[in-house]
Amino acid sequence: MYGPRKVSTAGATAAEADASRPRVKVTVPAIRARKSRGHGHANEPRPIAMITAYDFTMARLLDEGGADILLVGDSLGMVVQGHDNTLAVTVEEICYHGRAVARGARSAHVVGDMPFMSFQVSPAQAVESAGKLMKEGGFESVKLEGGLEYAEHVHRLVRAGIPVMGHVGLLPQSVHAMGGFKVQGKREDDARRVLADAKALEEAGAYAIVLEAIPPISPRRSASRSACPPSASAQDPAATDRCSSATTCSGCTAI
Repeated sequence: MYGPRKVSTAGATAAEADASRPRVKVTVPAIRARKSRGHGHANEPRPIAMITAYDFTMARLLDEGGADILLVGDSLGMVVQGHDNTLAVTVEEICYHGRAVARGARSAHVVGDMPFMSFQVSPAQAVESAGKLMKEGGFESVKLEGGLEYAEHVHRLVRAGIPVMGHVGLLPQSVHAMGGFKVQGKREDDARRVLADAKALEEAGAYAIVLEAIPPISPRRSASRSACPPSASAQDPAATDRCSSATTCSGCTAI
């Protein structure tokens, strides 16, 4: 009477049957496998859903709702702490929120952002900071912003056994250099740069890449050329995998 509810999958698509099965822990190899299986047809798996979380309660709700990846982003500096940008966030603060989210996540993969100036100085600094996130924050992988210039950092992290999610396009940690939170890759040469950055991160060993605030065509171009899953935070209706903010989804806005 009180056992797990059985759901008939007769006549269901593979995506619907996928959702009805008991959930298992989402791992880096599983995320990569989802990309290799592809999307877009009735017999293919549902897209990867990644969403931000900063506390135990939201993490548990999102996990039970079927989120594949929970990101403890440095965006907490804006949506939790009330700053104008993400630059003030520290490794210790990411770890604090990471421990809460990790306790709430039973199935979802938990990723931690590497804050501003926690990796930019050198690959060695990146390894040290990422190691702290993994050991003290309860994370299962880390995310860092930047492209070709940080490919060596990604390579060193992967060699150290730390899975890395890349992030190209709009880079919030470079908000002042970019002149604000602006769409990237609108011109052809800029689009080629974004693609080159994504390719460099893939070759360095990144298992997935966030594509933020780029034109709708760019996520599709990147996806077609990359072997690792791209997650579009741009509002592209044609994007398959997507990264969203829990704060935005809940309707909470800054006053």
